Amino acid sequence: MTGPDLSIRLHRAAFNRALADADLAAIGAILAPNAVLVTGTDSAVISSRKAQLQAWKREFGARSRLVYLRTPSSIVASAVEPIALEHGTWRGTSSTTGEVLASGDYSAKWRKAGDDWVIEAEIFVTLA
Repeated sequence: MTGPDLSIRLHRAAFNRALADADLAAIGAILAPNAVLVTGTDSAVISSRKAQLQAWKREFGARSRLVYLRTPSSIVASAVEPIALEHGTWRGTSSTTGEVLASGDYSAKWRKAGDDWVIEAEIFVTLA
């Protein structure tokens, strides 16, 4: 694994942990201020770190919620810009039953900001 590949995979693992633990601070640290998320089913656009954290806060407040896991299959770093593209699969598991209720594919654009990588954009597609 290359430097960007390993770093982004470690950041993705930290993001997955933050989602499972409902840790808004950890999520915020991995999102760029202008991060954009396009949801998998209705293609709702959640634009900005602040808006995403508000959406996650609502999600985490639900009695029964989905716990999302994103698993990268490939990461391609640009040779000319401090950016990378991650592709993978995702699934949403019920926090109460453990049943997988939704899954699909995703892509994420990462940008190197200082010594760290942050998510600039993610697009999800619900396939099952």
